[in-house]
Amino acid sequence: MNLKASETKAYIKAALKDKTLRQAVDKATQTALQKRAVQVEAEPAWEELRHKAHAIKCEVLEHLDAYLELFEKQAIANGMQVHWASDAAEAQRIVQVIVEENDVRSVVKSKSLTSEEIHLNKFLSEQNVETLETDLGEYIVQLLDQIPSHLTAPALHLSRQDIGKIFQQKLGVDYTEEPTELLAIARAKLREKFLAADMGISGVNFGIAASGCLVILENEANARLAIGLPRTHVALMGIEKLIPSFQELPVFLKLLAPSATGQKQTVYVNVVGTPLQKIAGEGPEQLHIILLDNGRSKILADPQLRETLCCIRCGACLNVCPIYQQVGGHAYGWVYMGPIGATLIPQYLGEREGRYAPFLSSLCGACHQICPVRINIPHHLLKLRKRVVDSGNSSRLEKLAFRLWAFLARHPKLYRTVTWFPGKLQLLSRKPFPVPAYCKERALGTFDVKGFRKRFIEMEEINSRKVAEAQRMRKE
Repeated sequence: MNLKASETKAYIKAALKDKTLRQAVDKATQTALQKRAVQVEAEPAWEELRHKAHAIKCEVLEHLDAYLELFEKQAIANGMQVHWASDAAEAQRIVQVIVEENDVRSVVKSKSLTSEEIHLNKFLSEQNVETLETDLGEYIVQLLDQIPSHLTAPALHLSRQDIGKIFQQKLGVDYTEEPTELLAIARAKLREKFLAADMGISGVNFGIAASGCLVILENEANARLAIGLPRTHVALMGIEKLIPSFQELPVFLKLLAPSATGQKQTVYVNVVGTPLQKIAGEGPEQLHIILLDNGRSKILADPQLRETLCCIRCGACLNVCPIYQQVGGHAYGWVYMGPIGATLIPQYLGEREGRYAPFLSSLCGACHQICPVRINIPHHLLKLRKRVVDSGNSSRLEKLAFRLWAFLARHPKLYRTVTWFPGKLQLLSRKPFPVPAYCKERALGTFDVKGFRKRFIEMEEINSRKVAEAQRMRKE
């Protein structure tokens, strides 16, 4: 699946016509929100935790260079090999060198948005390396040659009937839509791949700067198998994923699982501190960490938008967003979607490619209210909208509309004439004006016959009479 953020309008139109997709997305997001509400209600210190998490992430970003140096030093002392990648191409080259040095022919991957960001699966396939996603949702979308449609639930846009058909067509098994049977089919297919894999690849939820350790959260144990069984493991980590020490980790563990899946706690918390083969006789012989920049330094250097790097990829803002609920994740045209994706797309891909993303929001503020690290997403979207316009990448129709409005605003008599006409025309038609697309599901409000100017003058006259009457009564 080769999506482009610049094609977002076409993706949205297709998504709005897909009733099955919209039903699946709506059901999944509403279920996640209900489960989250239960967990939040049970945590009396929820808002305090949010404030702490925000402060921790902001402090790390303010001193990221020092934390990265400390993390590298400690990770090397732990026996890990640390690599720095400035962009996707460099990260791919680093992986290629590791593959060639270790004669890797097969790879098992746990869920990693960072690997999606650098198109790692496609790159490895071009190197004739069999690469298999082992998270159930990721495995399903890989069978379809798609990218994830949600930060934490990759196959959220598919129903169990869809998945049954996919397994029947792609795996040659009998059709079933029973979740336990579908899970058993996937487990049987994946287990042999785990045992035969030469290398495992994972993302990273948190890097512990003071200890040089990695924290990888999951629910299926596939990440644990991908880390522990192959002789070589590669962890891809965005440079913003650091937290100072293990002391701060419980704050994020208490926030992430409820926000992501409505659980009290993630099932597996994997802490990776060293290659274990020589120490324990099991586990990887080599452990590589790739610290990926790929545009993050540019965001970090921007004091107005730096806060967007605080994201812990929980997906809560997607679940609550009225736009995402209608169109799903693929409509955004990139690996990051929803409200947080709308802020990241133009920053990573540029104002030209990502010109539509900041406008995929009603600015209702629900994303800010639900974000576990209190990222003010609506504020950042407004900043990014301004940058898209200032860079000359807004639509021609929009530019023309605002030029026309500016011209009318500079000529008051003409402005009053033009704004008077629609109201009178609507009186004749006796119904709201039909607007393409908008009026399919809602009615456009009617024009005010009097208009703002007349009402303002009337109110001024009324207020003047009231003041005069009050003055007269005081004299009497």
